[in-house]
Amino acid sequence: MKAIIIEDEIVAAQALQTLIKEVNPDIQLMLVLQSIDESVEWFQTSPPPDLVFMDIHLADGSAFNIFERTTISCPIIFTTAYDEYALKAFEVNSIDYLLKPINKTDLARAIDKYKNFSFHSGNNTDLINKLLVSIKQNTVSYKSYFLVPEKDKLIPLATRDIAYIYIDAKMVKAVTFDERVYYMDTVLEDLMRLLDPKLFFRANRQYIIAHKAVKDVSLWFGSKLSVNLNVATSERIIVSKVKVGEFKKWFAG
Repeated sequence: MKAIIIEDEIVAAQALQTLIKEVNPDIQLMLVLQSIDESVEWFQTSPPPDLVFMDIHLADGSAFNIFERTTISCPIIFTTAYDEYALKAFEVNSIDYLLKPINKTDLARAIDKYKNFSFHSGNNTDLINKLLVSIKQNTVSYKSYFLVPEKDKLIPLATRDIAYIYIDAKMVKAVTFDERVYYMDTVLEDLMRLLDPKLFFRANRQYIIAHKAVKDVSLWFGSKLSVNLNVATSERIIVSKVKVGEFKKWFAG
């Protein structure tokens, strides 16, 4: 059986190669590809292997971009750092996944699943395409950190530490739970695309608020809501009448 690994982290790729040899010495590892461009070029010019181990997140983007640029008809075992809840979609598909850090038990299970499944050339592409749609709908990647300026340095700001983000004198600022203030060079519209919508809400044109920062909510004039945070703000955070329903749904989880 011939296999390739698509993984941009050298240490992770080496660890996976070692595990594969220990679990199944009959698997011949042909090469390791580290990027989208490299993978696309290889699949366009080389016969497909029997199996691919593919990391979902590569240094130059999402591995899904590979499928948009070339055809991969062989079975794939995905590797990912997502937790099991986010990967429910995989469990109903015949192609398996490995959750990082990968262990022998999970690897052996995935390889056995591959062996026991009868891949037919006529429908394998459809299976992969259906899986990709399912993955895209259920495993979206959001920012865990932002690089923000502090004096003469750039430091990482964890999204979990952000209580709210707001516009002040045309400047975008992030305020943490310990009330530190950091400047951000991204507009609120773009920030909302980078933040997990389960954890953050665009309350109005001026504010993005974190779910765990909300202390309580007050009824306000004109069927609006006033959101009270457990971190001090310079003004009331008002949710307009048209967004009240959306906010309640978000806040109730």
